[in-house]
Amino acid sequence: MARSVKDNTYIAAAVQAAPVFMDIDATIDKGIRLIHEAAKEGATLIAFPETWVPTYPLWIFGAANWGDEVSGRVYRRLHENALMIGGKPLERLCAAAAQAGAMVVIGASEKLSPKSSSLFNSQFFISDKGKLLGVHRKLMPTYTERNIWAYGDGSTLHAFDTDAQGRVGGLICWEHWMPLTRFAMHAKHEDVHVAAWPELPEEHHLASRHYAFEGKCYVICVGSYQNTCHIPVDFELIDAIGGMGDLGGAADDIMPGGSGIIGPDGNWVAGPVAGKEAIIYGEIDLNRCIEERLLLDSVGHYNRPDVFRLTVDNRPRAAVDWSSSLPAHMGEDLSATDAEMD
Repeated sequence: MARSVKDNTYIAAAVQAAPVFMDIDATIDKGIRLIHEAAKEGATLIAFPETWVPTYPLWIFGAANWGDEVSGRVYRRLHENALMIGGKPLERLCAAAAQAGAMVVIGASEKLSPKSSSLFNSQFFISDKGKLLGVHRKLMPTYTERNIWAYGDGSTLHAFDTDAQGRVGGLICWEHWMPLTRFAMHAKHEDVHVAAWPELPEEHHLASRHYAFEGKCYVICVGSYQNTCHIPVDFELIDAIGGMGDLGGAADDIMPGGSGIIGPDGNWVAGPVAGKEAIIYGEIDLNRCIEERLLLDSVGHYNRPDVFRLTVDNRPRAAVDWSSSLPAHMGEDLSATDAEMD
C-alpha cells in the first residue's frame, strides 16, 4: 500500500531474521531478499535489528577477556565484516532500497575506513530513492559492549524528512533508557522511530512502548531471531554464547525476537512476534501523531522550558583536529618526495 496524499498512511515492516553469522556479503544477500519480500507486501519503510550486519556479538557477555588472543581474532573477523560508507555492501543495500521503492533502516557494526580499527554500533538510514540519508552511532554501548564499540557523538542524532514516510529517526537498544537522549529526539518531531534491539524481552517492550507514548510517534521495535543452528560449530567463542530474552520459543533459541510496531498511544499496531523468523507489517497513519499530541506534547505544550533547559552538543568529535598554522608552502603535499625516498 503506497502512501495516500489524502490520508497519509502507508505500510511499515519490522524484519525479524537471523543474519548469516559473521559474513557481510551473505548477510547483505539475505537482507536484499528480505527487502524485496517486504516491498512486495506493500511496505515502504523497512527496519532491521541492531547490528544485523554481520551479527550482534552474542559472545561478549560470556567472554569479556578483551585482551586475549582468541577475542582478538574474533574482533578482527568482526572488523573485516563491518559495514562502511563508500563500500560495495552498502552500495548494494542502497540499490536494493531504490529498486524496492522503500526506505530502509538497518543496524550494523560500522568501520569508518578500512584502516580505522575501532567499530561503531550504527543505524544506516537509506531513502526509497537509494540515497544514504545518514548514520546514527550509538552514544553509550552497554556493559561489555564497550569492549567492541566506540562511543558515538551528538552529531548523529537524526530525524530525516522523507517524501513518503514522514519524519523518521532512530535509536539503538538502551539509548531508549537515556531520558535526555529521548527528549532530544522528541524535539526533532519524529513521526516514526526505529528502535533497534538485539532481541526484545519485556523490558525492551516497555522502553519501546514508553518511547511511543512519550514522543507520540510510531515505534518500529525490531530485534533478531537467532537459534543455535545459525552459529557455526567451529566458532572460536561458541561456549560463551548463551540464551537471551524471556519470550519463550524453542530451548535452543538464542535470541527469540519479539518484534512489532507500536502506535503513538503506546499500544501495539502489530505483533509482538517471537520464536521465529518473520516480517511484521503494520499501518502507519501519520495523522495520528498530531492528533495524539493534543493529549501530550512533551517538547511543546507539556514542557516547561522556563524551568528546564537541555543543551545538546551536536559537533562531530574527531580523534584529531588537523588544523595548522604553518605557512601555505610548508603544508604542501610531500608524497612525491616520499616516493623518491622509497
